Amino acid sequence: MTIPCRDLIPLMAALAFVFTGISVASAQQHTHGSGGHASEYAGQETRDIKSLSDDDIAELKRGGGWGLARAAELNGVPGPAHLLELKDKIPLDPEQIARIRALYEDMKTKAIAEGERLIALERELENRFRSGGMTEQHLSESLSVIGESRSRLRYIHLSTHLQTPAILTTEQIATYNSLRGYKTSDCAQVPAGHDPEMWRRHNNCK
Repeated sequence: MTIPCRDLIPLMAALAFVFTGISVASAQQHTHGSGGHASEYAGQETRDIKSLSDDDIAELKRGGGWGLARAAELNGVPGPAHLLELKDKIPLDPEQIARIRALYEDMKTKAIAEGERLIALERELENRFRSGGMTEQHLSESLSVIGESRSRLRYIHLSTHLQTPAILTTEQIATYNSLRGYKTSDCAQVPAGHDPEMWRRHNNCK
C-alpha cells in the first residue's frame, strides 16, 4: 500500500515523538537505576591512599611543585625549575645558571624528603579509617601533623622562589613571565611604593 505524500509528514512527526519518548524514558530509567546519586569521587575508592592520586604521589616523590608555589609564580617571582628550562631563551649567564641550579637542587632535596613524610602521614590517616580504628583524638593529631607537613612543603617551594629575583635582572624576569604566558590584569594600576617604569617592566607591561 502506498501512503499519500500528504499523509507522510504527520506520520513521521508521530514516529519522531514516539522514539523521542522512548529515548527519554530509557535515559531516565538508566539514571534512576543507578540511583541518580553517583559521587564525583566514584572510582577513587580504589586508590591506595584515597586523599592522594597516583599523580599526586609521583609529584611529591620527585619533589615537584604540586601547585604550592602559585602565589609566587603568578605574581612575577620565578621558580628555579622553569628558569633552568628557559635558560637559553631568557637568557641566563653561566654564573646565574650555577646559582639557580644550586637553589633548585637544595629545594628538590628538601621537597622530596618532606613529600615522602606527607605521603606516610596520609597513609597513616588512610589506614586508621580503613581499619575502623579512627578516634577523635587520632583524627585531631593526624590532621595537625599533616597540616604542618603541607605547610613546610609549601614553604620550601615559596622560599626558593623568593630567592630568584636577586639573581635575575628586571628584563630577565619580564622575559620569563612573557615566555610563561603570564599577563598582569591591569598594567595601569601600579602598587603604591613601586617605581612605575620598573614595575611595568618587571610585569611585562607594554
